Amino acid sequence: MQRNERFDSADRIIKIGFWVNAVLMVIKLSAGHWGQSDAVFADGIESACDFIAIFATMIALRLGRQPFDANHPYGHGRAESLAALLISLVIAATGGWIMYGSVVTIVAGDFKSPGWIAVAAAAVTIVVKEWLYRFSTRTGKKLESPALLAIAKDHRKDAISSVATLAGVIGAFFGMGIMDPLAAGLTSFFILHVGYQTFREAAHDLMDGTAPADFIEALQTLAESVEQVEHVHEMRARRSGQYMIVDLKLEMDPNMTVKQSHDVATNVKKLIFERYPGVGDVMIHINPHDEEHEDLIRL
Repeated sequence: MQRNERFDSADRIIKIGFWVNAVLMVIKLSAGHWGQSDAVFADGIESACDFIAIFATMIALRLGRQPFDANHPYGHGRAESLAALLISLVIAATGGWIMYGSVVTIVAGDFKSPGWIAVAAAAVTIVVKEWLYRFSTRTGKKLESPALLAIAKDHRKDAISSVATLAGVIGAFFGMGIMDPLAAGLTSFFILHVGYQTFREAAHDLMDGTAPADFIEALQTLAESVEQVEHVHEMRARRSGQYMIVDLKLEMDPNMTVKQSHDVATNVKKLIFERYPGVGDVMIHINPHDEEHEDLIRL
C-alpha cells in the first residue's frame, strides 16, 4: 500500500465515524431530553465530546500525511499521537463529568421515569458503535495508526457504556428510578479506564517508547539473514504515526570496502521495506566484526 493510499484509507474510516457519531449525538441528546433519561442525555454529551475528538483526529491525519521537510526531518507522524493524547483527555473529562452528574442526582434523589424513546436510543447506540469499533479497528491495525486505533477504542467505549445505560434506562422505565443515574455512574468508570489506556499508549509513542519485543526480534533475524551481515549489534525502533523508524548497527568483515558495506546495508534496508510496509525509515550504522569498539552515546 502506497503512502497516500494509507492516509486515504484512514481518512475514509474517520469521516464515516465522524458523521455517524454526529447523527447519534443528535438522537441521544433528543431522546435523553424528551425521554427524561439522565443516562441517555449523558451518553449524548459523551458523543458531543467524541465529535470534537474525531474532528481533531481528522486535522491530525491531514498534518500527519505531509512528507518530511527541512523542519521535520522525521515526518509529521507524531501529529497522530498528539491527537490520540487529546482524545484520551476528552474521554477522561467526559467520564469525570458523567460521574459527577450521577452522584449529584443520587444524592438529590431526583429520579425520573424515562420513556421508550430513551430505551430505543440506547439500544441503537450499542449496535452502531460496536459496528464502528470493529470497522475502525480492522483498518487501524492494518495501517498501525495510533489515531485510528484511539478512535476505535472510543467507539468500543461508547458501545460498552451504552450497555450500562440501556440496563439503567430499562430499570427506570419499569419504576426503579435510581437505576438511571446508577447506570450513568457505572458508565463513567468504563470511560475513565478507556481514557487511561489511550493516554498511556499515546504517551508511550510521544516519549519514544520502544517497539514490541517480537517486532525487534523479527527485524534482527531478517537483517542477519542477509549475506555478509555477521551480526546485528544493536537495534532500536520507535513509532512516528503510522510508521516505525528503525535504527540498527550491523557487524561486517572489517576488510570490506565502503562500497561493499554500503551495498549490503542497502540490501538490508530494501528487505525490511519489502517485508514490513509499516516501517517508514531504517538508519544503519556499520561496525567491524570481531573487533572491540565503543558505542558513543549521551542519552
